[in-house]
Amino acid sequence: MALPLLILALIMIALLKLIIKGKKNNDYILPPDHPKLPIIGNLHRLRALPHRSLSELSKQHGPVMLLQLGRIPTLIISSADAAKEALKTLDHEFYSRPALHAWPQASTKTISEFNRVQASGKTRADEVANMIEFITSSASSSSSSSYVNLTKELLSLTYRTICRVTFGESYDIDIRFQESVIEAMALLGAFSGSDFFPDYCVVLGPYARLEKCFRGFDALFQKVIDERAVASTRRSSEVEDITDVLLRMKKDQISIGGGAFTFTDDNIKAIFMDLFVGGMGAPAVTVIWAMTELMRKPVTMKKLQREIRNKVGNKGEVEEADLGQLQYLKVVIKETMRLHPPEALLVPRESINQCKINGYDIMPKTRVLVNAWAIGRSPESWKDPKKFSPERFEHSSVDYKGHHYEYVPFGAGRRICPWIGLGVAMLELALANLLYCFHWELPSEMKEEAVSMDEAAGIIVHKKYDLRLVPVKYVPE
Repeated sequence: MALPLLILALIMIALLKLIIKGKKNNDYILPPDHPKLPIIGNLHRLRALPHRSLSELSKQHGPVMLLQLGRIPTLIISSADAAKEALKTLDHEFYSRPALHAWPQASTKTISEFNRVQASGKTRADEVANMIEFITSSASSSSSSSYVNLTKELLSLTYRTICRVTFGESYDIDIRFQESVIEAMALLGAFSGSDFFPDYCVVLGPYARLEKCFRGFDALFQKVIDERAVASTRRSSEVEDITDVLLRMKKDQISIGGGAFTFTDDNIKAIFMDLFVGGMGAPAVTVIWAMTELMRKPVTMKKLQREIRNKVGNKGEVEEADLGQLQYLKVVIKETMRLHPPEALLVPRESINQCKINGYDIMPKTRVLVNAWAIGRSPESWKDPKKFSPERFEHSSVDYKGHHYEYVPFGAGRRICPWIGLGVAMLELALANLLYCFHWELPSEMKEEAVSMDEAAGIIVHKKYDLRLVPVKYVPE
């Protein structure tokens, strides 16, 4: 008799909790939600490309909606107005730990101290020249089979540049490190059950593979730190690299966020990892998407090449000093990042306290995802939003620095990407030289409309298939 009574009591307690919870929820105006399944909630609606499936759901439920992704209540934001509230007005509500608040400040401080967007120009110029030289050796005006894999070359370009800027001009790192970085980017960007069921991270996540990757990174980064720390001759400020800057801030005991972040060896290694994983993909992927769009729009490509070649003249290469004159290049890049933002879904945030967004009550410990991809294609903010039209930016003050919430390819607020300056300088110089030095053709009589626009998900949404094009060397008259 006791057992049935106990079961009945447990059922009554569970029902009472549901009633109390329902009454509490009735006191709030919650965002629209979507019917969910037991345990997994709305996870089954994410599909292979989450930014696209979330955009489709937002068309049903509105630009602010609440999904249950496994055990994580998740607010999806798909409009500029709501993004402004989350990223600017309520930015302070989405930092649950002081160290998390200080982390982006630490990266920004590193860049400020480094102050090498211009000083690292020689490194970028050297590496772009090396890439152009390699492509030139493959170029043939008579053979349509002599294509180059631009995806591979651009990833190698950004990798080599970041290595030299971070570790110094002469530091030689095995190509296997590049492969490890690419593997880590793939693992971190892949779907993982541990993101939605954090209590089971060891079972559901790629834990062993990530641990192996990061053990390798840790050993390499520690070796760099140790070797530089015991160097007998201090390098002059004119040749300082990012490692020098970080070790100097460690020596000077600089702290950030009221002491929440200090420059220890572990934190320096974390900044290295952030720079490689976050900085290696975005410039390369943006140039690849730009070249893809331009191959589909030959009139636009010719217009851009005409600007570059007229401004640069017969010098044989585009130098960083020339970039300020290339206004159409800049709007082509802006339009590329509108349609293909490096961060399709911005870095997740979590609410600390109850707050309101677009009039809806947001409960504490709600994860917030801003869909930058959907915002960049919103008809409320953009005319003909699916059309690649760089001209839309020609008389516009909109930029990528986080001040215009209809356009947030690098995020906004305190967690905006701190490496924007280095990344944009790299991609502008690379794209300008590719278009100055070569005419570009499609292999095997392929038509413009046949160029694949298929995407693959990851930390950065990239082309599913490598971009292979036929270069024909341009000879200035």
